[in-house]
Amino acid sequence: MRTIAMVNQKGGCGKTTTAINTAAAFATQGQRVLLVDLDPQAHATIGLGYDPDAFDRTVYDLLSGAENSLHAVVTHTQTEGLDLLPCNVLLASAELELGAVPGKELLLGRGLADARQDYDFCVIDCPPSLGILTLNALVASTDIIVPVQVHYYALEGLKRLLETIRVIRDRFHPYSMENISLLLTFVEERRTFSRQIQQQMREIFGDLVFDTVIHRDVRLPESPSAGESILTYAPRSRAAADYRALAREITDGEAKPDEQCAGSVIRRGIQKHLVNLFDGVWIPKGARTYRPGIIEST
Repeated sequence: MRTIAMVNQKGGCGKTTTAINTAAAFATQGQRVLLVDLDPQAHATIGLGYDPDAFDRTVYDLLSGAENSLHAVVTHTQTEGLDLLPCNVLLASAELELGAVPGKELLLGRGLADARQDYDFCVIDCPPSLGILTLNALVASTDIIVPVQVHYYALEGLKRLLETIRVIRDRFHPYSMENISLLLTFVEERRTFSRQIQQQMREIFGDLVFDTVIHRDVRLPESPSAGESILTYAPRSRAAADYRALAREITDGEAKPDEQCAGSVIRRGIQKHLVNLFDGVWIPKGARTYRPGIIEST
């Protein structure tokens, strides 16, 4: 089972949206998928049409030891092949309650051990912070995906996140958290600034950046109100195509390019080169081969 943590301590970057729709896209491929809602706000649970307070058992019970069986907590969703490990506001107390527990960073990994034979993918929606819950997700994961909004403030947050991951690796698990990928979100291909950010991110991070990007789509924020993923709410939308492409790129390792770079001479938009922002910042090794000039794919 590949376990993917969706991580970013900055809110509003499309993390929960990406967790839900990537999991749903895997399911439409015929994969067996478990979506873990590890955010006390329970947005992944709500986004799939569930009332967080309606569950007798949640991921909190699994972490606290009140429930030892993952299968007693998991619920099936309306999307075939997609199961949900829900949460509610009780999870907010985990940061305090688990702080003194020995091996606290291993609790989620142990809880997911029963799922490894039942699912092909596990997608974890992390809270917008770097506390014990996110630490559990990072340690339990084989892959880390960082959704990065095409916005300058979001890039500042990415810088801090990479440094935090480096510290966690050094202190807890030196050989983990290597397979890190960056996903550009809220992309507007007609805007010069957006294209510049993409171009410079690929120059700096190369093969760590997915070829696939997630475009801004008015249908995307509508789907949670319907309690559905974009794959079922608006399957012909641009966003649905983006998430299907992302799932293919994760499983197959490549995506078909859709559009070429606008060029190196751009007179508007970002006023400084991002290489200066990330100067001296730890950047993990990538696994894919960077192809210069690729901006987006669908």
